[in-house]
Amino acid sequence: MNEKNQMYFATDPNAKHDEHIVDYKIDEIDLKFTTDAGVFSKMRIDYGSGVLIKAMKQMAFPKSNILDVGTGYGPIGLFAAKFWPDQQVEMVDVNERGLDLAKRNAKTNQITNVDIHSSDIYSDIHGQNFGLIVTNPPIRAGKKVVSSIIANANNYLTIGGILLVVIQKKQGEPSARKLMKEVYGNCEIVTRDKGYYILKAVKRAN
Repeated sequence: MNEKNQMYFATDPNAKHDEHIVDYKIDEIDLKFTTDAGVFSKMRIDYGSGVLIKAMKQMAFPKSNILDVGTGYGPIGLFAAKFWPDQQVEMVDVNERGLDLAKRNAKTNQITNVDIHSSDIYSDIHGQNFGLIVTNPPIRAGKKVVSSIIANANNYLTIGGILLVVIQKKQGEPSARKLMKEVYGNCEIVTRDKGYYILKAVKRAN
């Protein structure tokens, strides 16, 4: 069996199913997630994702919809949809098992303002001019993929739109911050928490 096919960034992970229910609460919002083998962080909401969700909740951004890149089974995108019910949240991934779970989790939590579908990074994005793009990038997919997510978000943000990235220092935070400064002309460290950094870049008018 090809080990790579078990990875969460595979299109069709063939790991034997092993579903779990994960409960996660941010302030007054309590969501339940079905997870499975072959997806990222199946036993709990990844700590970095939790840090990103909390930082995201504090963001002020242009009301022009939201994009979650590498959504997995959906915690970041579904919390965004609950935080901003008047916004449409597009949630994309290449992992079909993760996408199926994200759709189930949207139904479980009665969240309807979402568009969950397959896209290899930005190859099949339905919307444009997003006010907020969020990502917990797939580090194991390699630096090229992570860099593409960061750099090419610029093509999909509206002016004044925000890119929020969670990344650990040991997994490339310094180079990610450098790239964001190169592409956007700015990068702010919003949060540091147990080695996880929340990086924020704002798309400026040329």
